[in-house]
Amino acid sequence: MGMLDGKVAIITGAGTGIGRAHAHLFAAQGARVLVNDTGAALDGTGSSAAAETVAAEIRAAGGEAVADTTSVASFEGANAIVSHAVERFGQLDILVNNAGILRDRTLLKMNPEEWQAVLDVHLTGTFACLQAAARRMKDQGTGGRIVNTSSSSGTLGNFGQINYGAAKAGIHALTRIASMELARYSITVNAIAPNAYTRMTRDLPGIAAMNEANYGPQFMAPLVCYLASDEAGHVTGQTFGVNVNHLFVYKMMTSQGVDSMGGEPWDPARIGAVIDRVINW
Repeated sequence: MGMLDGKVAIITGAGTGIGRAHAHLFAAQGARVLVNDTGAALDGTGSSAAAETVAAEIRAAGGEAVADTTSVASFEGANAIVSHAVERFGQLDILVNNAGILRDRTLLKMNPEEWQAVLDVHLTGTFACLQAAARRMKDQGTGGRIVNTSSSSGTLGNFGQINYGAAKAGIHALTRIASMELARYSITVNAIAPNAYTRMTRDLPGIAAMNEANYGPQFMAPLVCYLASDEAGHVTGQTFGVNVNHLFVYKMMTSQGVDSMGGEPWDPARIGAVIDRVINW
């Protein structure tokens, strides 16, 4: 018996890296998987048969999988992906939003196309797929599991990734709000902020010295598998950090802060005397 027996899952960006690891583990745990990936290069250009390759690997191992090469970066594409899964497998229980591209550039050098392309795939793609999947799950009346992919670039920031970080910060907020709105339908919405050696991260400082064996996607997939299972019905609205075998959560917190004297509006000239107390707590 697998944790995902009888479930149907869509995993976007599942042709390589972390998404591929999700797809293989989900299938091994009994899910029927729609492997979505355009097969594009890291910057989102071009295409390949990556999705079919992974689906074929799953079928060769005795699982059930179908490939889908539709881009997530439009509402029409998201609806088509969900329709494909339902037409093939008859239902939809799980969505893992994992598709992503990179167009790294500092803000002074970034052009509009580099900004928009990353937001289209990451933020719009996540929202569009989440919306399409949630509508189907609501109509089915049996609940569902949605897992998004954020990043420490969004929660903490990372030099040279202002487009990517902005999109990933948006995914954190999207996850929180969607979890509130979909709770009444027994649909949970969580996110992970993964840290692994993949084609997206292998050139980053601190990761270039790692390798897939000791820092690979296989460390990311188990948490996502759990969050996709019936056992995780009480977990929602969380953004989990995953650093190899270390699990934690990111939380927005407020400092203790400082009040103005007598409840009056602050005198701007006095704020400098307390600003370090506001920041350091």
